[in-house]
Amino acid sequence: MNRKLLIAEDDPLMQEAIADYFTGKGWQTQTASNGEEALELLARNSFHLALLDVMMPEMNGFTLCGKIRETSDIPIIFITARVLEEDELNGYALGADDYVTKPFSLPVLYAKALALLKRASAADTDQRMRAGELEIDLRAHQIWNKKIPVHLPPKEYEMLLFFLENPGRIFSREQLLIRFWGYDFDGSERVVDNHIKKLRKAIGACGCVIQTVRKFGYRMEVMP
Repeated sequence: MNRKLLIAEDDPLMQEAIADYFTGKGWQTQTASNGEEALELLARNSFHLALLDVMMPEMNGFTLCGKIRETSDIPIIFITARVLEEDELNGYALGADDYVTKPFSLPVLYAKALALLKRASAADTDQRMRAGELEIDLRAHQIWNKKIPVHLPPKEYEMLLFFLENPGRIFSREQLLIRFWGYDFDGSERVVDNHIKKLRKAIGACGCVIQTVRKFGYRMEVMP
């Protein structure tokens, strides 16, 4: 299969180095120097993987990632020169799959890319998710708790999948707000609390608990 890579990176030398390496491995690559250019390329082409620099002009990597996740589930790797836990958690909350920190090894980046593609391929073939007493048909968007159907509105469904895909990881209200309502949302963070409350009530006792971590946020614990 001829894999296609989008590289959104404003450093022309870095952009060229990554493109040359992946091209040498048989990939097709297209490059963008800012987030706006990357969105235009995504609108006209399909890609198997996107590499996004965090700090770009016009539109930064975080904003671009959020916009990509509105319409696509392609694997995303952030490229960053900053090693800040807050940035990393924000990236994961927005839907990124992995991080590499400059300077990085091109073979390591390539290995991460292959691992993500393998994981994405496995997800395509396995359309069922099980956690605790919950069973989810990812293709049909159907949920059962102990074989009993659970009906969730779209937002609660997306939040449930997100927590189940990131068990044990704490997300702040701000991170969840950005992930599900976007940077431009001007409402209260309490909207997160309200949706979490509804989600807890809907799934009930199922072996999966969305815990409140005081002063930090929320995390999902799946009971063995």
